[in-house]
Amino acid sequence: MSNEQGLQGPAPEDRPHPDGRRNSQGIRIDPEAEAEHEPRRTVLSAIVEHEPGVLSRVAGLAARRQFNIESLTVGPTTVNGHARITMVVEEPDPGIDQIEKQLSKLKPVISLGELDDDAVRAELVLLKVRGEDPDKVHAVTEMYDGQTLDVGSETITVQLTGDERKIDDAVDAFRRFGIIEIARTGQTALAHGSKKTVPGEEPGTSGEPTTPTTDTQ
Repeated sequence: MSNEQGLQGPAPEDRPHPDGRRNSQGIRIDPEAEAEHEPRRTVLSAIVEHEPGVLSRVAGLAARRQFNIESLTVGPTTVNGHARITMVVEEPDPGIDQIEKQLSKLKPVISLGELDDDAVRAELVLLKVRGEDPDKVHAVTEMYDGQTLDVGSETITVQLTGDERKIDDAVDAFRRFGIIEIARTGQTALAHGSKKTVPGEEPGTSGEPTTPTTDTQ
């Protein structure tokens, strides 16, 4: 019978425990530092290689890391073979930093940047409402510079575009008629004025590849 005993040491309750916890990305967080960062909404824009599956890869990364993604849109840019992904996220600043770092590691991602508050933002919404009051529906549609896309005996479908506040206000205005279905694209955005939306992005003409300027001197 063995008389060997385990190594002597402090009892479990006396052992030191590291402060903080690990977040959903497995990173240890200082609770005091975490408390200093309230979640905020921001828009990230990424230039990516326009290849099959790129959007699912970005969405899959967000799902695995449990990032709070509010909307995700993708479309072609002025450069052949490139696409722009616009992502609206709501996270504390450390979480936003992690999103940028993780996205930058994806092979299709060429460049990534966070937009300033003065960026030009817009989204599109389709609303299908009950058609008992077509004249009133038309009046509200005109009030928000919308378009009527389909009119039937029971329903009316309208299209609206604008910034998030305008879209939210319009949706509230249409609730009086009874909204049957709604589809929103989520925000897309470009930097204000001549500022580049994504670092390193070069200007171009739609449908034409962007070529770097060469010094001939």
